[in-house]
Amino acid sequence: MAEPFLNVAGADVYYGASQILFGVDLFVERGQTMALLGRNGAGKSTTFKMIAGLAPPRRGTVVLAGQTVSGRPSYRIARSGIGYVPENRQVFPEHSVDDNLIVGAKKGPRGDSPWCREQIYEVFPILASMKARMAGRLSGGEQQMLTIARTLMGNPDLLLLDEPSEGLAPLIVQAIGELIKKLRGMGVTILLAEQNMHFCLGIATHATVIDKGQIVYRATIDELRHNEEIKHRYLAV
Repeated sequence: MAEPFLNVAGADVYYGASQILFGVDLFVERGQTMALLGRNGAGKSTTFKMIAGLAPPRRGTVVLAGQTVSGRPSYRIARSGIGYVPENRQVFPEHSVDDNLIVGAKKGPRGDSPWCREQIYEVFPILASMKARMAGRLSGGEQQMLTIARTLMGNPDLLLLDEPSEGLAPLIVQAIGELIKKLRGMGVTILLAEQNMHFCLGIATHATVIDKGQIVYRATIDELRHNEEIKHRYLAV
């Protein structure tokens, strides 16, 4: 059996003396949209920081496309093909939309650049209409789209989206969902951390549930949809 595109095996992560992740195993196949679901504080963001090299595992490994990336500096992990969109939408507020995209531009791990500004503006038409606007003057939803677009400008093989629907109005959440489905249709491999299970049911292909720093369930999104026990035990607010 071929190794998953992203393979996290037995990862323990600590913040100081406090252990946050306990033997996390997480697998994502190329082209999947995997939802990492769990309540607030379950360990979703720490899992993403661990994959991106910002909270390296004390034990365990992170393997991307057959190469071990855990233990590398975060900038080298990014160059290996991981694009990380954090939950707090870190745009450069005093720079224009276009300049934010330029800042994020780099070649992919194989030296290719399928994502350029022309492609971005085609996929993100809302950003095309505000190229010269300062990013700090965008709405929360527009900033979220810009952060995703800027990350794609780095031509990653794997896109990490941390809580993309958090704090956004329902119509904007729907637009973000449509964008993620469009990216999935283009073959982008996505790992999506969310509390909002209903948001993920419409856009993800597979689901992994984390609780108290441990993986407790893995399934297709349709299997999760019909598993009332798992939804009630781990995902009900």
